[in-house]
Amino acid sequence: MNATFAIAWREILRAIKSPASIGFTVLFPVIFMGITGGSISQNLGAALPYSYLPFMLIGMIANTMYLGTITGVTNLVEERENDFTAELFVAPISRYAVLLGKIIGSGVASLMSLVGIIATIFVMQIPIDLGDLLRVLALAPILALAGGALGVFFIGFVQDPKVAGLGVALLVFPQMFLSGALIPIANSSGILGLGAKLMPMTYSIDLARNVFYAGKPEYAAVVLHPAWLDLGVTAALFLVSTTVGTYLFVRADRNR
Repeated sequence: MNATFAIAWREILRAIKSPASIGFTVLFPVIFMGITGGSISQNLGAALPYSYLPFMLIGMIANTMYLGTITGVTNLVEERENDFTAELFVAPISRYAVLLGKIIGSGVASLMSLVGIIATIFVMQIPIDLGDLLRVLALAPILALAGGALGVFFIGFVQDPKVAGLGVALLVFPQMFLSGALIPIANSSGILGLGAKLMPMTYSIDLARNVFYAGKPEYAAVVLHPAWLDLGVTAALFLVSTTVGTYLFVRADRNR
């Protein structure tokens, strides 16, 4: 427990002590959502049976927590070669503690991005109820754990830092655009529809929208699956990804 806490705290301190990183983390959602979301809202939003901006906002909250934790965990591959993390792997610390600390720390550090997203509510004047928003924010730990588990699964197979850097982009961007974070996917079919169903983040984002739109008239038009299905798939993917990824990562590290 001490090792896990120390590793998680290190990740949080790294994020806090980098003003440039904090600035980018806060400003990026404002710029990205302002340009991309604003453009989609103005050109395509009128054709939707619900307000697009709240739809996008909830998707970006889930997307930020999920992908932010993935990126933090997958950085472990590069850090193991040329960073302080390399010393952790020669210390008498369980590899499981290292991975768990990395997931928790990366998830907490990802919360900083939510400052920019919340600021976007005022910048873009998005109509949203505070209670509904707080319910979605309460899901942040689940979203972070789900993303972290996928990151652990990824580094279980990828041990080369250069390959990991390229692979993360292939892991992140298809999920951002196929999971419904920004673009509605209710009517996706063919390859795009299959891709949306295969994306783990699809179910995490839909879970967040289940919580936000519960009891609202537009619920049926926005939500893809029942909440129990989204939660069940997310939990199953977490268990499988964490178990398989940790086993492969620890085995590969022992064989180094």
